Amino acid sequence: MREIDIDQLAAALPGGAVVVDVREPAEYAGAHIPGAVNIAMGRLTSCLDQLDRSSPVHVVCASGNRSTAMTDVLLAQGFDAVNVTGGTSAWVRSGRPVARGTEAGAAR
Repeated sequence: MREIDIDQLAAALPGGAVVVDVREPAEYAGAHIPGAVNIAMGRLTSCLDQLDRSSPVHVVCASGNRSTAMTDVLLAQGFDAVNVTGGTSAWVRSGRPVARGTEAGAAR
């Protein structure tokens, strides 16, 4: 499994990196990486048609445990999936901007 840290993710975001946050909606609404799309872990397999198989999918959760499992699921389904180690917790601790609410939009 390919893994990157939050510094590598931050470098990939300006290029349009796809980020899927697999936490529960309430966790996502509290704070998430700007631009990340929320597809909770329990819904991921039923939402595969929402993801582009031709681009890498960066998978993030709170710390890296759920994203590791869901990266494996995506890899098994033929996606180019990348686990983001440290997750949203590391992103927040780094002082990077976060978005709040249910939209993937801009940082607040």
